[in-house]
Amino acid sequence: MSAHSEFEQLTGNLVVLRSPQPDDCPELIELNKRSVQFHRGLVAPPMDQAEFDLYLERAQRDDCACFLIWRKTNPAIVGSINLSQIFRGGFQNAYLGYYVGAPHAGRGYATEALQLILRYAFKELKLHRVEANIQPGNVASIALVRRAGFVQEGFSRRYLKIAGRWRDHERWAITVEEWSR
Repeated sequence: MSAHSEFEQLTGNLVVLRSPQPDDCPELIELNKRSVQFHRGLVAPPMDQAEFDLYLERAQRDDCACFLIWRKTNPAIVGSINLSQIFRGGFQNAYLGYYVGAPHAGRGYATEALQLILRYAFKELKLHRVEANIQPGNVASIALVRRAGFVQEGFSRRYLKIAGRWRDHERWAITVEEWSR
């Protein structure tokens, strides 16, 4: 039994979060290719069919909840938001990852997508904590999680390998108690 159903949809005012489907590949790859400079060194999204297929496989695992962010008006894929390494037992934690394509940045899509995924994490998956690891220079991403109520918990040197380099990250997290306030 999966942690989530095969096809899920979360709806907000600006965006709809929807489980990725095989037919989404061309549109997502095109968005990611148009956003290479914007994402450089920050995220490594799927850039071809093989990488998209790996993303689809990951989306089916019990320890992941993967969503594409769709613009509600004039529907188009604007990015991706995912919970990965969903731990159960005494931890009840997941790691948050997200990105928005360059043409869609600064329009409130990520803000609403983050609110939707947190509601899903805490209400549906019954998690206690969600953690986001963000590179110190990613000012927009830090502002995003701070607005959502995340608290900076620490700094991890050479924490994640992105685009071929080990990169420092700040650790930000939010608990269900902080979220529900």
